[in-house]
Amino acid sequence: MRSGRYESSEGTNIGTALTFFLIGLGAGAAAGLLLAPKTGKQLRRDLQRGYEEAKDAFDDWAEDAKGRMRDGVRDAGDAVRDIAAKGIDLAADLAEDLRDNVEPLRKAVKRS
Repeated sequence: MRSGRYESSEGTNIGTALTFFLIGLGAGAAAGLLLAPKTGKQLRRDLQRGYEEAKDAFDDWAEDAKGRMRDGVRDAGDAVRDIAAKGIDLAADLAEDLRDNVEPLRKAVKRS
């Protein structure tokens, strides 16, 4: 493992910066809660409320992600069906053309 300066393997620093920002934000929020002049009961209530809000936000995000995934799968299925239908039509046209071109040859061979 290298030591020294961190370099992203993907060549972009946006994802890394966002990750470190979120880690810092969480650590800052936790430190602020723990160092705030509140009683234990108030702190526990605030932590419970924060947990519930974070859980609700995550549940909303997860539900939205599932909906988008469902829509994406449905759209992909529609696209595959469209491509398959076009392939079937193309194969039918090709078979018909082949039949039209082979029929005169078959008749010529049959006559000889």
